[in-house]
Amino acid sequence: MSSTDPEATPPDPQQTAGPTAPPPETPVPPAEPPPEVPLIDQVSEALDSGDAAKIAEVLADLEPAEFAQVLESVPPDERADLWRQAGDEADAEALLYMPTSVAQALAEEIGLEAVFDAADELDATEMAELVDVLPDEAGEDLLEAMDAVRRAEVEAVLSFPEESAGRLMHRDTVTVRADATLAVVQRYIRLRGGIPDDTDRLMVVDRDRRFVGTLSLLDVVRYLEDTTVAQVMDDDVVTVTPEVEEHQVAILFRDHDLLSLPVVDAQGILLGRITAEDAMDVMQLETERAILSQGGVDEDEDLFAPVLTAARSRAFWLGINLLTAFLASAVIGMFEGALEQIVALAVLMPVVASMGGIAGSQTLSITIRGLALERIGSSNAGRLLRKETVIGLLNGLLWGIVVGAVAFAWFDNRELGGVIAAAIVINMTAAAVAGLVIPLVMNRLNIDPALAGAVVLTTVTDVVGFVSFLGLASVFLLAA
Repeated sequence: MSSTDPEATPPDPQQTAGPTAPPPETPVPPAEPPPEVPLIDQVSEALDSGDAAKIAEVLADLEPAEFAQVLESVPPDERADLWRQAGDEADAEALLYMPTSVAQALAEEIGLEAVFDAADELDATEMAELVDVLPDEAGEDLLEAMDAVRRAEVEAVLSFPEESAGRLMHRDTVTVRADATLAVVQRYIRLRGGIPDDTDRLMVVDRDRRFVGTLSLLDVVRYLEDTTVAQVMDDDVVTVTPEVEEHQVAILFRDHDLLSLPVVDAQGILLGRITAEDAMDVMQLETERAILSQGGVDEDEDLFAPVLTAARSRAFWLGINLLTAFLASAVIGMFEGALEQIVALAVLMPVVASMGGIAGSQTLSITIRGLALERIGSSNAGRLLRKETVIGLLNGLLWGIVVGAVAFAWFDNRELGGVIAAAIVINMTAAAVAGLVIPLVMNRLNIDPALAGAVVLTTVTDVVGFVSFLGLASVFLLAA
């Protein structure tokens, strides 16, 4: 019977079908990765465990900036031990990423010999910066310990003004001639054994080392080998002289999307180059200055600076704010006749709120900076809270006494002076706590504390200030 016969009996599916395929498995969604542990918490856990191998493992792959971040995030009495436990991984470049006061204190704690040993691989620009960071005598000792050639290179960098392009530039430029072919350039690079880090283009100079343009590394391999450098080089290049301020250098990088910037002298002689990394460091430093200056905090303040030192450094701006607060109070005092019995309270209320506001802003600025740089985690938040509370209390006592004395002299009322002094102590202490807690909570809720922290902080300091002042006044003044 033909297989195409319409009368044929259809085959039994049970006989013709092969083994029954198993039903498809339901795809299992991938497990969510565990939450990333902040670097400072990883280090704190390793230190708490006392496991030297674990500490070394955490520190092994850190970049100098990360190592500096870790060192800044632990109390001063633990920094030297952490440096020593890092062993060969301790890099003197980390000192360049710290506030000067922190770097100097750490250098004195670990010993200058350890700093010198860790500075072997720094280039002349980094070494000059390290000389500036160290105390004067230590910086001179570091220069004396160098060989003549290296010392001359470092002193040449130090000869330029501070915060200038000359202090930023690196002298490790690779130069080629315009009449060379790309084959010659490739051979030259191979003979050198490589090129410096962060090199995106070669510098083209004439026989007198005058700068004439740049050659992209991409063009070196993209064009035919018999192509000359002059045919493919870029002769329309932005340059700076070494005296240009580093702020202007950063603006040039931003406005021209540069990866490197040649530095030339007044005669056009090539001196070196500035990299995008250098410009980013300048931008970051300026951003930190702007944030901290809003709260009257010194950019050089250590996250865990001694309480008295930190309180003293912030007291000046609190005094400046006090003058503006009394100015507002004096304006309100012009309506003394209309306010009658409560005039003293109305005149002094802005002082209480304003002093709390500036104290909270100082803590807020420090905290936001610490969060942005990942220097604050669950492991050190408690210590920081205790420190800021004590600072708020000390400054509250200082300025409470000052304001209380002024109020007593102004209104000839001893009880009023005591009430406002107590209210300022309460409000400035509460403001210090709020300045730390508010950004931490907002950060946990994925809310940017830099945008909303000040608004919430102002509300807290105003409410606490008015309630404490008017509440104490109601008990000790109006009730009497």
